[in-house]
Amino acid sequence: MAVNPSADQLVGILRETVVALVRRDGPDLSARQLGVFLTCYLKDGAHTVRGLAAELNVSKPAITRALDRLGELDLARRKVDPADRRSVLVQRTLKGTAFLRDLRGIMTEAASTAKKAETATGKRAAS
Repeated sequence: MAVNPSADQLVGILRETVVALVRRDGPDLSARQLGVFLTCYLKDGAHTVRGLAAELNVSKPAITRALDRLGELDLARRKVDPADRRSVLVQRTLKGTAFLRDLRGIMTEAASTAKKAETATGKRAAS
């Protein structure tokens, strides 16, 4: 039976994930950039600057700046919507897909480490 992690465990997993991302040789994303990236990759459907701004409750210029950085890193790209040339669509990239796969691996490892630490703490407390 699966047990939901506590808030402290979730924060620990987040910390381990962020530390691993900082230490590795790869893109260094801000929280906003990571939020935009994850929204584009984890939510189905076409994404626009306007839609991302509304979903994340931030300004369109903030989304544009985040997409500028993601574009520099080839983690996402913008394309004019052929159906409405006033609109810009955000597209996934192969490099972005690989980054998401790596991020999942890092988070899985962090969760495993947290679970092992919890088990070890529980065993010490029971002794």
